[in-house]
Amino acid sequence: MSMIKHGASTSSARRALVAACMLCVILSACGEGMAKGRVRSALVEAGLSEGNADCMAERMTDRLSWSQLMKLNKLKGERRSLADYLAAARKIDDPEIWGVTGSAAALCAIGLAPERK
Repeated sequence: MSMIKHGASTSSARRALVAACMLCVILSACGEGMAKGRVRSALVEAGLSEGNADCMAERMTDRLSWSQLMKLNKLKGERRSLADYLAAARKIDDPEIWGVTGSAAALCAIGLAPERK
C-alpha cells in the first residue's frame, strides 16, 4: 500500500515539475519579446529611425545580457544620429556592448542584416 502512495506522489511531483518547466519556457519567450520592445523603444527615443531600431533591437537582444541592455538603456532620451549613438555606446566600458551595437548598426543601416525588412 505504501508503494502505491509513493508512486502516486512521484507521479504528481513529475507533473508539477513538467508544469513548472513549461511555465518557465512560456515566461522566457514573453520576456524576450518584451526586452526587444523595450530596446526598440529606447533606440527610437535616442533618435534612431524605426527601421534601424527594430533591426538593431532584434540583434542586440539575441546577443547581449539583460544587464548590458540596461547599460544601453541609459542612452535613451537624448536625440542623436546613429553615429552619435554609437559614440555614446562606445563610452560604456564593455567591449561586447560596443561590438554588438556597432555590428548591429552597420549591418542594419546598409541592409545586410537578415532582420532588416
